[in-house]
Amino acid sequence: MDNKRIYLSLSQQSGFEQEYIQKALETNWLTSGGPNVDDFENKLQNYFSEESFITALNSGTSAIHLALILLGVKAGDEVICQTLTFSASANPVLYQGAIPVFVDSEPDTWNISPEFLEIAIKDRIKKGKKPKAIITVHLYGNPYKVEDIHAIAKRYNIPIIEDSAEALGSSYKGKKCGTFGTFGILSFNGNKIITTSSGGALISNSKESKEKAIFYATQSKDVAVHYQHSEVGYNYRMSNVCAGIGLGQIKMLENNISARRATHFFYKDLFDSIKNVTLFEVLHEDYFSNYWLNAILVEPILEKNINSENLRLAFEKANIECRPLWKPMHLQPIFMEYPYYGNKIAEDLFLKGLCLPSGSNLTKEDKIRIEEVIKTFFDY
Repeated sequence: MDNKRIYLSLSQQSGFEQEYIQKALETNWLTSGGPNVDDFENKLQNYFSEESFITALNSGTSAIHLALILLGVKAGDEVICQTLTFSASANPVLYQGAIPVFVDSEPDTWNISPEFLEIAIKDRIKKGKKPKAIITVHLYGNPYKVEDIHAIAKRYNIPIIEDSAEALGSSYKGKKCGTFGTFGILSFNGNKIITTSSGGALISNSKESKEKAIFYATQSKDVAVHYQHSEVGYNYRMSNVCAGIGLGQIKMLENNISARRATHFFYKDLFDSIKNVTLFEVLHEDYFSNYWLNAILVEPILEKNINSENLRLAFEKANIECRPLWKPMHLQPIFMEYPYYGNKIAEDLFLKGLCLPSGSNLTKEDKIRIEEVIKTFFDY
């Protein structure tokens, strides 16, 4: 059997990208913005809703940064952030000179805990520092507890930036992730459901917010014949070439979601009879996950050397890529000095968790190799 590398999550070409890239080349529109960018934004807007206004950017990180700017977050302000996430969720808080306040997970969805969120808000207010924003995350495509979290945010009048970098195509009660917060963000990095090679988007709920986001993303150029700038600007706009890739990719969005969900059910069948393994999945039918990455928790069995790290090493020996869950932000060297509220739930998930190959292009042969490693490791 071919021993080619099986990766965690690779992009997959649709076959339609070339025509849009060629159009950009033929028209010599090789800079940021352009017809492909406008078209890509319109297609994303149609996918979400007429009430959603899309700004295509060069990364999801840029989208979070612009959302913070648009919410008026400044140096010294505090922003609550889910601790179990990739660092791109929290880094933009530091870009603004603001202070991240990390909140633990809850065990059901692994996302931000409503209990510890409210504890954090009350305590920060008591200390004279009401948070200016909350950054929530749909971890690995699994929606957070939308109603509980947004009820708390509304109670204290704190806007939510909804990090949906991993959740394009996921939804809660039929409403798409990315549209619940004051702002939502998407990522089109090469490992996501669809890619623009690199890129992201900001989802706003008004045309005015979109126009202001574009203003900041294109170096904050004032209306003038000459170049004039009254505010700090950024070079964050998506390129016309990258948007062309996105236009080709978006044609296969639903197919990619279906493929990743099929892989989830492959894992569900595989782990069904392994008692010390829990597959990460949605709570109930109100939640719909794209299952961008499939993840498991492995309860250690010391006498058999069974744990998540040894399983990862067994996969690596078979030339199959797996990775631990995100290391919680409050444990990262750069963030350890900042406030944290929780009970080590995210830490426990990190110690026991493993992300498994989940790409849309996993073949039948790939799945056979994955199954062989799991059956050999767990001896069944």
